[in-house]
Amino acid sequence: MMFNFLLWHAFALVPLPVQAWHSNCKCDPAETCWPSVSQWSAFNHSLGGKLIADVPPALPCYPGPAFDAELCAALDKELTDQTFVSNNPIALSYPTESCPPVNATTTKSPCTIGYEQNSSCSSINETASQAVGTCSIGDQPVYTINATEIADVAAGINLARQKNIRLVVRNTGHDILRRSTGYGSLQIWIRYLRRGIIFQQRYEPTGHCSRSGWTGSSFTIGGGYTWEDVYPLAAANNVVVVGGGTPSVGCLGGWMQGGGHSPSTHDFGLGADQVLEAQVVLATGKIVTANACQNQDIFFAIRGGGPSSYGVVVETVIKAHPTNSVAAQVFGFAPLTPKDMPAFMDAVSIVHQAYPNLSDSGFSGYGSWSLYSPTPLVGNYNTGFRHTIANFGETVAQAEALFAPTAAKLHKYNGTSLYMETKYLSFPNYDTYYHALSDVVIPVGQSAALGSRFLDRQALTADPTALNTMLETIAGTPEQATSNNIVFVGGGQVFADASDPYSGVNPAWRQTYVHNIVARGWAPGSSNATIQAVYDDVTYNKTQAMKTLAPDTGCYMNEADRFDPDYLQDFYGKNLGRLEEVKRRYDPDGVFYCPTCVGSEEYTVQASGQICRNGHGRGASGNREGGGWGSGHGGPPSKRYFAR
Repeated sequence: MMFNFLLWHAFALVPLPVQAWHSNCKCDPAETCWPSVSQWSAFNHSLGGKLIADVPPALPCYPGPAFDAELCAALDKELTDQTFVSNNPIALSYPTESCPPVNATTTKSPCTIGYEQNSSCSSINETASQAVGTCSIGDQPVYTINATEIADVAAGINLARQKNIRLVVRNTGHDILRRSTGYGSLQIWIRYLRRGIIFQQRYEPTGHCSRSGWTGSSFTIGGGYTWEDVYPLAAANNVVVVGGGTPSVGCLGGWMQGGGHSPSTHDFGLGADQVLEAQVVLATGKIVTANACQNQDIFFAIRGGGPSSYGVVVETVIKAHPTNSVAAQVFGFAPLTPKDMPAFMDAVSIVHQAYPNLSDSGFSGYGSWSLYSPTPLVGNYNTGFRHTIANFGETVAQAEALFAPTAAKLHKYNGTSLYMETKYLSFPNYDTYYHALSDVVIPVGQSAALGSRFLDRQALTADPTALNTMLETIAGTPEQATSNNIVFVGGGQVFADASDPYSGVNPAWRQTYVHNIVARGWAPGSSNATIQAVYDDVTYNKTQAMKTLAPDTGCYMNEADRFDPDYLQDFYGKNLGRLEEVKRRYDPDGVFYCPTCVGSEEYTVQASGQICRNGHGRGASGNREGGGWGSGHGGPPSKRYFAR
């Protein structure tokens, strides 16, 4: 379903007054501080018609003048397609369902989506005889600026500051923590900000700044491109860029500013560590260059200190590395019978204990395991473990020899209690490796509760009994269909970059071998109580088990529990204090806000969805967007308050 970029051209043109609102709450659309229709019209005119009045993607499924059965029938598929979601200003990659999809058997009760609802409104099944319920904008932005120029970004920031309107920033919509949406907000959408991608054989810094020490190649990424835009250019120039494992992830924004991991991270560093300089639009609307010579504190903060907090990054210059050959291993195992589950869990533990040494020998990659997966994980087995790991610059024979000590420990299970399969592959360069074993655009629109933890050598090897206890807890039961995803990309250059004085990432990355993600979903149409129980299990049982094993690490903010009661410490670690100083200096009035981001603890979400500075709300009910809690910042979010 397309939206109309010219929607506002028919409005009368009335000058927009320059006025600053001094309220401790962001302006609610129902309040008199909200701009009038004529003011929005004037603002749209100043943008050349780039203002969009946001419409829920599923609106054609609901009674009213927008109802369209044909459009509605296509939505079930479209809302799981990443391209469709990325090309729509408010469609979400990761919805959480509290109102069931409408189908022919659904009870016809109203389903108005509240501000906490992850999707503005549910689509109906294409076989449904009619649409039921109601559909509102919910917690999605009211208006979106299709920012095709940097000046459009500055204009949006200026309006939000002058009128005290909540501001959100979006590129592709890949955002598990829902930082790129918000009730009663104006959205800056940079997906079509495209100023070019430029390769430099030898990096030439702005202003001749030499403090980065980088003399290799680089790419300038001028806007809202995705990694699938950059990877072909890197391959053509025989270099490697550190980008998302999923190529549809945006190069700017949350991925990079949150840290950013990649199949090439172990060898070349985190995504944030690649940034040599950036163009940033500040809360004042001023456009600055941030690098190691100027605006260094902004440079530090955007390189891993979280998105949407210090400014809007509209251009980056990143490192490009020489490519290399790759030897990869695809390895998996599964229990032969249900009685072999103890052997399966023993094998899972053996591999986890091996990861630090495997990493130090050059291996890195990704894996997953589950006691029950809806689709087979290994062979025809729905219970199983599988990882794909690689060693850059090694031959298959060398990689096989490096894995041999681990294989020897697993040998006794092979064919007796476990089915095992191992395959080694050789690739002439990184690009062929990436396209063969990564490069997967997964379906979006799925609902799940998720938590994660960094696991260092101490957690993985010091106490096997404690490790086994944690693994048993996060495994859950087959009925829970819990998925554990292994991000085995630490060590190597990630550790070496600990000396970078301009790195804003959680310092726990510098000791992490495995970033483990645990996730559980629920059946369509599940009750709020069922969904609540899944969230509580992930937060207070499974994630807590990982915290108990690794109490002094943290987690990767882009793939974490958005209801983590200790999110400030877990997401930002020892860099929190410095990041808070940058936030206070460059955005004292809170122009930028997003849940769980630096500065969000100063706000409380009201029952309406409006955000207010702490102590200034009206009928506050707790920060239900996942921000606002942490050590010293009030009680934990014991409930998620799903819309009813």
